Amino acid sequence: MSVPSPATGADAAAARKAERAAARRSAGESTFQVELESGRWRHLGWVVVAAALGALLLWKLGVVGKGIGVILLGLSALHVYRFARTLLQPAGRVEVRDDAIVLPDGLCRKGATAVPYDQVRHAFFLRRAVPWSRTGPVLVIETGDRVFTYPRDWFSSDSDQRRIAMALNRRLGRA
Repeated sequence: MSVPSPATGADAAAARKAERAAARRSAGESTFQVELESGRWRHLGWVVVAAALGALLLWKLGVVGKGIGVILLGLSALHVYRFARTLLQPAGRVEVRDDAIVLPDGLCRKGATAVPYDQVRHAFFLRRAVPWSRTGPVLVIETGDRVFTYPRDWFSSDSDQRRIAMALNRRLGRA
């Protein structure tokens, strides 16, 4: 076994690296909150475009065009509901605490579920096996009785999803 030379500074670099790793571990174990994003203006954009195009198709075209126009107006009504829900309720937040993780029941909904860590089975990402109606990656948290899914567009950045998954896996002893 060779001993590193003091002239190269290998001991100091290894010590600094160990200190940074310890700081990351202690920072990862702390309590934190991640706010979800509502996507309010995306819903308003869908309302405006789908309503205008649906009304135009209903007014100018024949039977098939009117049918497509009705479908677009129905899509617009769905996004009016979603936009109103973003105005009435906050988007929600995921809280990683010392004793449990608090998971919102959905985007812009009232309820949140506190799950103790002994009931959390898995926390992982679905990157490629994602339904066409969701943006990937999807953060999946499996508990004893429910599965919570949080798509990428509910977070302000990918690092928020990764931070939650890493903290959960650390507490479960998998990281």
